[in-house]
Amino acid sequence: MSGLGELDRPGTPDSPGGWDERSREWAAGQDDVPEQPASGPVTDVLGPEVPGSDVPGPDRSVVPPARPRRTAVDPVKALMHRHRELCERAVDPLEIAAGLEAHGVTDRTAARFRHRDVFSLAEELYARVPRDEDAPSRTTVPSAPRARADWALLALLPGALGAATLAGARFTEGQLRLIVAAVGTLAVALAVRAALSRGPLRLADRTARPTGGWTCWLIAYAALGDALLRAALTGGPDAPPTAAPAGVLALALSCAPALWCAHLFTARARRRLAASRGLEEYATSVQPLLLGTFALYLAALSGLLALCGAGLGEPVAYAQSLTLGALLLLARLLAAHGFTHAPARVLAVTAGAEALALAAVFAARLPGCDVLAVPVETLVTAWGTGAVPALACGTGALTLLIHSSRTLTRASAHATPDASC
Repeated sequence: MSGLGELDRPGTPDSPGGWDERSREWAAGQDDVPEQPASGPVTDVLGPEVPGSDVPGPDRSVVPPARPRRTAVDPVKALMHRHRELCERAVDPLEIAAGLEAHGVTDRTAARFRHRDVFSLAEELYARVPRDEDAPSRTTVPSAPRARADWALLALLPGALGAATLAGARFTEGQLRLIVAAVGTLAVALAVRAALSRGPLRLADRTARPTGGWTCWLIAYAALGDALLRAALTGGPDAPPTAAPAGVLALALSCAPALWCAHLFTARARRRLAASRGLEEYATSVQPLLLGTFALYLAALSGLLALCGAGLGEPVAYAQSLTLGALLLLARLLAAHGFTHAPARVLAVTAGAEALALAAVFAARLPGCDVLAVPVETLVTAWGTGAVPALACGTGALTLLIHSSRTLTRASAHATPDASC
């Protein structure tokens, strides 16, 4: 009876044909099959029940547990299955590298998969993922975007319309001046929207949190806020505040330098992405590029402010327009690369700070609330009314600059080429 039991065990070497192909598979998989409970039924490994044998037959109603996939020999295969969707829709290995970086994979992590860096690991994942043979060949390097005539010409439109509106307002009087100013302001706003909807500063995510309201408030304060704050501190306003359009005109003219600087940064960053072999190396090379293009825009805006005569009456107004332009550029640049949360928060806080300064001055007129206007009065006495927006916009711009140096230097921010550029 025990002899028949031994013959029914496929893993016993003494049995005839004990080490056939099926037995080798069974023996190789013993490390992967979990232990059966002592009181549980015997699985199909023991074979069918033999009449007269002491070994009971298997319970056919119980399905043996599936073997877990063995990944110790090929660790890259497990990573490929985990990120299969990313690997299948990637247009090149660099997009896979950027996606892995966004999921927290670093060069040190890639070493665990027997690769020197994330780029080498991404190349293997891209090569191993099956694709349609009839599909067109894919390039392995994302091409740098080229400047297009449509957005390059649209970038000049806001400045041209702003200059025409300012000229029309100076040569008209009364109600006609108000009509010209209103129509011109609307035309400039539509031109700015058209310019930003194309090219390197167009939004990557159409469902992002809208920031147009905060932007409009910041620009309106740049035109009217200083006069309103000055009148509020002196007991007014007794009349509508007088606009200061020079700074706003310079900002409208700076749309063209902003788009060209953004294009320069995007194109150079993608070229360096193709030449880099490590995430840290890429971040180190892109950070000076970001700071250089940002400084280039500030230099262009400074020249436009001097050309428009902004800050002649009050020097701090020059810093007010400069910091506002820097804030708006960084916010739009981050949003164009998919980072929309921080710009929305910073713009909201900056606009709220300016509104709070005005509200504090008016609230100080209430009995016993004089202390509310003390911070604003101290700041205005020392530096002028333009110090309030300059301080708020400068703090916001510095915050976004620090945030940009950590986010826009990632490979994931520049992996996918933008056809509109």
